[in-house]
Amino acid sequence: MTDLMTHNPANLERAGQPAWVRELRAAGREAAERLGLPTTKLESWRYTSLKAIDGVQFAAPGDEPTTVTLDELARFAIEELDAAKAVFVDGVFRHELSDLSGMGSARVMLLSEAIEADLPELRDRLGSLMASPEDGLEAFNQARLDDGMVVLVPEGARIERPLEILAVSTGRGPAVAWHPRNVVIAGTGSLVRVLEHAVSLRVDAPGLTNSVTEVFAAEDAKVEHYFLERDSRAAVNVSTLAIHQASRSDVHSHTVLLGGSIVRNNIQPTLVGTKAHCLINGLYVGDGDQHLDNAMRVRHSSPDCQSRQYYKGIMNAKSRGVFTGRIIVDKAGQQTDAVQSSRAMLLSDDARANARPQLEIYADDVKCTHGATTGRVDDEAVFYFMSRGLSEPVARAMLIYAFAAEGFDRMDLVPVRRLLAREMLAKLPMASGLSIEV
Repeated sequence: MTDLMTHNPANLERAGQPAWVRELRAAGREAAERLGLPTTKLESWRYTSLKAIDGVQFAAPGDEPTTVTLDELARFAIEELDAAKAVFVDGVFRHELSDLSGMGSARVMLLSEAIEADLPELRDRLGSLMASPEDGLEAFNQARLDDGMVVLVPEGARIERPLEILAVSTGRGPAVAWHPRNVVIAGTGSLVRVLEHAVSLRVDAPGLTNSVTEVFAAEDAKVEHYFLERDSRAAVNVSTLAIHQASRSDVHSHTVLLGGSIVRNNIQPTLVGTKAHCLINGLYVGDGDQHLDNAMRVRHSSPDCQSRQYYKGIMNAKSRGVFTGRIIVDKAGQQTDAVQSSRAMLLSDDARANARPQLEIYADDVKCTHGATTGRVDDEAVFYFMSRGLSEPVARAMLIYAFAAEGFDRMDLVPVRRLLAREMLAKLPMASGLSIEV
């Protein structure tokens, strides 16, 4: 085991890999050594410090294999969700716990398998959305390219069964640093749904997950991507979703951050075809001393495109929430229609939320709006509910739940919405008697 920036350099020269993959890794390695871990001196990391992992000795996935049973994973199952499942335990894919059937004509495989097969679809796209890493974590993911999933959906295929990528941290060995790369390629007129789900067997399991997912949506394709983060309260989780959208494509990104010690969620769509549409929807709920950071950057590079950003945060105790939303409209992005909204609710005097809405517009025929609000539970609304016979704690719980529910009500997968409803009620003990229909 060595520190984050130097562990396992030999993996850059993995036997039998194509030259283009070795070159990609080597470029990532050089950038990681040059950039190092991002610090608060970087504007994009202004409110988030990673000093907690600077110099920490991490193990690589598979250094000390751990055992997990299906019974142990049962508590993480999403009720009524009929999904194919790829299970990674401490960064290692587990065939005996996974089920990749029922995905129709889609090709679903490990990244290592796709690289070994030297698939032309992958060769043309892997790393293309992250060609110029902006910080050391992005670069180190490129240097490592740890196993994730590759999903290839052919033209016109409608894959109704979602793929759940379940990342399980056990906390039964040394802290693991895992840098998975996932790639989703949706052909013309296709449909695919992918759910990334991070969980932990122990609430105090340390570790680092630094994932990158690249999504390519061809013309008229629809992609739904979900990221549900329920990691250990001792873990650091950094995720990046990079999206490339062709004409009339429709991509929905839904993010829910509930666990982790330090969590950073990056979403970077680029709308390169006319009439493309992108929805970025997120909810983050912090407690204790959690730090939850969301960084959005939407680039409109083609005319007549539409994007929507809706993020909500609920911060309690001494938790910290961050939202940075940036809309970039290139000169070619005439008739852009973009909306950005960030709303945060503070439940304690010590909770904090920082919001930085940003517009960068180089076109002259656009409709772009942004807004950010931070406040407490509305006392007048509480009084209104109390006048109808509710106690003050229940009235406040109802308002907090309603605030959160606006976020997950936008999600198409009903089982995920129901799971989040139960999670929110569990975080609001005064609401235990409420009956919620989802």
